[in-house]
Amino acid sequence: MARGKFITVEGGDGVGKSTNIRFLSELIEARGFAVQLTREPGGTPLAERIRTLLLEHGEEPLPDTAELLLFFAARALNLNNRIKPALAAGDWVVCDRFTDASRAYQGAGRGLDQDKIEILAEWVHGDLQPELTILLDAPPSVGFDRAEKRGSADRLESEQASFYKRVRAGYLALAAAEPARFAVIDASGELAGVQRQISSAMDRLFADNQN
Repeated sequence: MARGKFITVEGGDGVGKSTNIRFLSELIEARGFAVQLTREPGGTPLAERIRTLLLEHGEEPLPDTAELLLFFAARALNLNNRIKPALAAGDWVVCDRFTDASRAYQGAGRGLDQDKIEILAEWVHGDLQPELTILLDAPPSVGFDRAEKRGSADRLESEQASFYKRVRAGYLALAAAEPARFAVIDASGELAGVQRQISSAMDRLFADNQN
């Protein structure tokens, strides 16, 4: 059985990841492939418990290093207990954020050492990389406006605008360094236009799958 494809969706808060992940799922299923959706942090029961720790406004401060390690602990659970078995079974997997989020949020946003992040990435998932990473890109102001409509903000959503500017710059730098893997989507416009861009990126992946 052929291994499934691994697709990740990245971007700041409020860029429309949830809506467009559902759209991605429909595109994949329409081509006759089974698809599983997961998210980070989360994706398994234990990883979802770690997600709660990461996003809650707890009484005890969460140091940046502890934050990074918790993200990778949840990632290891999601990979080994959810993503890898699905790919081995031939399913396609769409993951809401992956290691690029650590590079952007904890690396560019928090200022943690990118070399140490890469050591963790190598340790946790080695050469397993997404075939396609869809980066939904929009100015932080757009994301803030959309996120406010969702209600109360979690711990990460409560960061200042300057933090999200660094995160966005980090994502765009990653995309520039790996143009073959990333599809940068302008997520600031109307949904129909965003989804046309996503469809175009997926058409290229579907074509590669036939070769």
